[in-house]
Amino acid sequence: MLKPIAVLLLCQLAGESVARALGLAVPGPVLGFLLLFALLVLRDRGWVPRWPSLGGEPGEPLGRTADGLLSVLGLLFVPAGVGVIDNLGLLSAHGFGLVATLALSAVATLLVTVGIFVLVAGHRFGGDA
Repeated sequence: MLKPIAVLLLCQLAGESVARALGLAVPGPVLGFLLLFALLVLRDRGWVPRWPSLGGEPGEPLGRTADGLLSVLGLLFVPAGVGVIDNLGLLSAHGFGLVATLALSAVATLLVTVGIFVLVAGHRFGGDA
């Protein structure tokens, strides 16, 4: 379990390093996740050698480690909740803007999701979506 966690943390570190070095507005863990995804895709296609420490099946130990982390995901929200409570004054001062932004982003996400679904369904079923 230690080696898969090391892979996860190294990908996150690489993502954080790239984000800070290039001054990107994208969070480092997001870039790290994309790096991990790219490595796993390249590994499964045979373009990158398999990591023996990560198991024979693609992503088997990495999957078990991720499942273990997901089982305690609720604990990871505690610091965020404390941060929200700590900044209630700031949040109440900008409450309407935050609610409006959240609502608009939810609607935009829904519209993009529907658009992608219609596009994919059209390609898959020959335009009968």
